[in-house]
Amino acid sequence: MLYDLKGEANMSPVVGLLFAAVIENSQRLQRITDGMLQEELEYKGPNNNFNSTAQLIKHITYVDLNLAYRIKGQPLPQNLREQHGPMIDENGRLPMVQEISLSTLMSTYVGVITMLKDACTQLTDDDLARIVTFGHENEKQATIRWGIWHIADHSRYHQAHINQLRRWYHEAH
Repeated sequence: MLYDLKGEANMSPVVGLLFAAVIENSQRLQRITDGMLQEELEYKGPNNNFNSTAQLIKHITYVDLNLAYRIKGQPLPQNLREQHGPMIDENGRLPMVQEISLSTLMSTYVGVITMLKDACTQLTDDDLARIVTFGHENEKQATIRWGIWHIADHSRYHQAHINQLRRWYHEAH
């Protein structure tokens, strides 16, 4: 099997390449969660002290949604903030996610990736140097280039956690 990152035809070259990394990791997230039952989706590790796959998918989605709006040059609307947030709960942890199906979580996630794709088609390679703010506590600054890369990297980072949860779950069941 040949792996390659090919830019989107309707995006400028560097934007398309960065977005291709997002798509690669988006498809990987869909593959590694495929077929999860609700019990596994909500499983929090052997001692029930890790974030569940459901929490991680919702977190990835919310981070990506925030960055997609920043890339579009718009603040995240309050209704979306309430619907998908908060980033962290009052204890500084990922909010609990229960009784939300994998198909609902993944459909929402794919919708955010589609929104990002639409935003990326509007960008030129020169736009990648534009500075945006991000973060949930202290607003930090980054280029749009870093923001798109971060969406891909952040997803892959949490996919390692999901893979570990899957191993533990299958060992226990």
